[in-house]
Amino acid sequence: MNDAKDVLLTEVSPFYKEGIPSCGIVEETQELNLDFGSASVVEYSFDGFYIASCTANVYQNIHVAVEDISPRVSMLFMEHGDVTTNVAGITADFRFTTLEHNLMYTPYQEESAMIKKQADIQVFSLSFTPERFLELADNNGSVLDGLANNVARNRAAMLAEKINPRITPRMRAVMAEIRQCQFRGGLKKLFLQSKAIELLALQCEQIESDTSTGTPVRNKISPQDLERLYHARELLLQNLQQPLSLAQLSRKAGLNEFKLKSGFRAVFDNTVFGYINDRRLDLARELLLAGNCSLTAIAEEAGYSSPQHFSNAFRKKFGVSPGKVRS
Repeated sequence: MNDAKDVLLTEVSPFYKEGIPSCGIVEETQELNLDFGSASVVEYSFDGFYIASCTANVYQNIHVAVEDISPRVSMLFMEHGDVTTNVAGITADFRFTTLEHNLMYTPYQEESAMIKKQADIQVFSLSFTPERFLELADNNGSVLDGLANNVARNRAAMLAEKINPRITPRMRAVMAEIRQCQFRGGLKKLFLQSKAIELLALQCEQIESDTSTGTPVRNKISPQDLERLYHARELLLQNLQQPLSLAQLSRKAGLNEFKLKSGFRAVFDNTVFGYINDRRLDLARELLLAGNCSLTAIAEEAGYSSPQHFSNAFRKKFGVSPGKVRS
């Protein structure tokens, strides 16, 4: 639906329409081009696993409501974008923004999401049937034990309830390995299963590391300061080419510089200027893959003073030169 609640599209059982097969592997690719948006989706399902990778552009604010979903333990990785979800039995208006992830289970069959007008949404999701998840969770750590206890009792559960954890570089690497998988048949299923389990382990290890030394720093941040930190991040994203100074950013966000720097690292797992640099390079990579601009123009668009400076920073982050990505 749009903001006026006019129905733009209705589909019957668009998700898990074939079920998750107990043998073999089902692979499907969809290209959608509609008046309100476009999307490219690659899906794999096998042995109680369901994997989906989606890129999308949304041309107006849309509201999505889904009913009659089979219960799943679902992991969502928002690599780029801004989506607000409402999962029955867990939370309302729970926001996922760039480089955030979480894991959720609900026995209820309704979900909804609000997706703002935006370009270059990149989402990766991984789901398990409850039975498969319980097999994987058996005696594999306190975090999985706690989740499995709720799943076994058919109660709603969430990996991190207050703040979405940050997607780590290794998580991004695993998702890239899944997208680039060249295996076929049984080997492909084996490879994808191993990577799905690795992503689950990385999620749980991150939470266990946070809790093993006491209350995570980010959970000590007041709700008011947390809102200001998210506002500071939005200001950074709006001014990538001409970044605000720390003094300007702290003034506009309503935080002193100490709280800004320490809070930013705790919540977003990066320094303020490290975050700016990462977003600039992500933008540059998208422009390179689009293939419409010269390297000099991309370096300028990403805010670098020279192509050589841009090339060095790009190689340091991605391990390859900009020219090689383009080719």
